[in-house]
Amino acid sequence: MRPSVLLLALACSVAALSIAVLALPAIPVDVITAAWLVLAAAVIVDRLLTPGSWKYTMEIAGPREIFMGEEGTVILRLKGREGAPALPQVTGRLRWPEGLAGPGDFVFEPESGNSVVAELRVRAVQRGKWTLSSVATLRKSRFGLVDLIGYHPLDAEIATVPNIRSIASGEVDMQLAASEFGAKAASVHGEGSEFHQLREFVAGMDTRTIDYKRSARHGALVARQMQAERNHSIVLALDNGHLMREPINGLAKIDHMINAALALGWAGIQGGDRVGLFAFDARPRLFIPPMDGRRAFAQLRSHTASLEYRLVETNHTLALSHLHQRLSRRSLVVVFSDFVDTTTAELLVENVQVLNRHHVVVFVTLRDPLLETYHRRSATSTDMVAETVAASDLERERRRVLDRLSRLGVFVIETTPGGLRSELVSTYLSIRSRELI
Repeated sequence: MRPSVLLLALACSVAALSIAVLALPAIPVDVITAAWLVLAAAVIVDRLLTPGSWKYTMEIAGPREIFMGEEGTVILRLKGREGAPALPQVTGRLRWPEGLAGPGDFVFEPESGNSVVAELRVRAVQRGKWTLSSVATLRKSRFGLVDLIGYHPLDAEIATVPNIRSIASGEVDMQLAASEFGAKAASVHGEGSEFHQLREFVAGMDTRTIDYKRSARHGALVARQMQAERNHSIVLALDNGHLMREPINGLAKIDHMINAALALGWAGIQGGDRVGLFAFDARPRLFIPPMDGRRAFAQLRSHTASLEYRLVETNHTLALSHLHQRLSRRSLVVVFSDFVDTTTAELLVENVQVLNRHHVVVFVTLRDPLLETYHRRSATSTDMVAETVAASDLERERRRVLDRLSRLGVFVIETTPGGLRSELVSTYLSIRSRELI
């Protein structure tokens, strides 16, 4: 409980009256005492006539989980128990946990009966399970002389999980269908090593595809149509070091990488391949052998959702050499990582080169929008010129490392978060159609 603005104004008025009475001896001093007693009695009566917080209950309704980077709606409803009067204007304050971002202060809107409601938009910014424990409310007393503060416990848990919106909406499936049945299918069928089907031989087809035994049985020329081999192994290698905690567009790099990795995992499983997971930072943290089937995707989603945010430096030498020992057959290894200094980049290139000798490696990194900002802005001081030069040097070194990886035969993807998913899936489809695995 605290004094309201109205009570403070009345107290100031009584204080001014007291000063005037003391300045005018003709007015008795008892007037001052009576004024203060009346004001105190009014506050006591107002408080007694106002029901306490225990006469009101707080209800909460909201989503059980929110995709990373997206928003959900949390509804708070303050309801009066039987016999409780209608609520005046009520404001609330909620301390959001670290993984959720929402309004700190808000106003409850009147609803039917003696209840008020507030609809809050909340955004998922970090993976995990987050508990909303309590909400504080501020409401006026019956006569508005005091503000009553109440604390209402909540029992709600919201999980923020990797974003699979592109999978749930069918975007990845449409991209796969375009590759399997669209214009790209012509480059896949007929050039693979796995038998697909027999079809009638027509002019223009390669005569080496004619199956003479089956042609004799059918009494017409038929040709073997081949397709790209399936049942490959794909390993999603996620760097979870401190560099991956850098935020881009409101999300950490690792979260953008996880969202794209799950889209690729879904595409691989739908394409008949087996997908595994490898997470590392200062040391290897998690290895899930490649699996097939939709149950494998559920495990991928569960394990990526539970990855902790780490503040340690990544050891690429230990991680990639460990991964190389765990892989028993030629696989497609997709490394999601980043680098800043030349020493880290040199160690990264050396270990990727070793891995690339026995496997197909795709190196995925995100383009830093901050570097592009330095190039677009106009320098108006020597400090800004120095920052622009430093950004140019950093980008030049970064480009040199990525070009070196490309010359080694590594597929390099450097793009913005918005284009990462589609480019990654396209690269996978291209590698599979060319039977590089």
